[in-house]
Amino acid sequence: MSSESLEIAKNRYQKGKIAFENGHYREAVEQLEKAGALLAPHTKLSGDVQIWLVTAYEAAGRNEEAIALCEKLKRHANFETNKEAKRLHYILTAPKLERPQEWMTKIPDFSNLSDNKSPASFPVRTSPSSQGKASPQPEIIDLSQVNTQDNNFIWVALMAIAIIVASLLWLSL
Repeated sequence: MSSESLEIAKNRYQKGKIAFENGHYREAVEQLEKAGALLAPHTKLSGDVQIWLVTAYEAAGRNEEAIALCEKLKRHANFETNKEAKRLHYILTAPKLERPQEWMTKIPDFSNLSDNKSPASFPVRTSPSSQGKASPQPEIIDLSQVNTQDNNFIWVALMAIAIIVASLLWLSL
C-alpha cells in the first residue's frame, strides 16, 4: 500500500468521523467505506475505520449490515478492534424494550411554519393521573387582615441567639 493511498484513507476516515458527529450518517458510511477499501484488512487503522463504520451503519438504520460487520470484526487481528466489535455486537443484538406511550415526549413539527411570523401555540398534554382533577388555585390573602403586631416569640428567639453568640465569643477569648 502506498503512502498516498494511506493519506487518502486517513483523510476519508476523518471526514467520515466528522460527518457522523454532525449527524450526516449516509455521508459518514460512504466516507468510511471508501477509507476501509483503501486499507490493508488487518491493521489497527482498518479496525478503527470498521468500528466507526459499524456505528455509522447502525445510525443510518442499516442494522443488519452493522451486525454482520461486527461478526466479521470479532475475528480481527487487532485485540482492541475485536474486543470493541464484541461489545458493539452485544449492544446491537440486545432485545429492544417496549416503552409505555406516556414515557414518550412528542416533539412539535416546525417545518410548516413560515419564517416564524405567526405566534406559535402548543397544546398542553396532561398526564392521565391529573385529568379530572381541578388544579389548585393559589389563595389570595387580604393583607389588611394579616396580624402585623410584634410577636413575643421573635424577641425571645433573637435574645436566645444573642446570648449564644455572646457566650461563644466569651469562651473563645
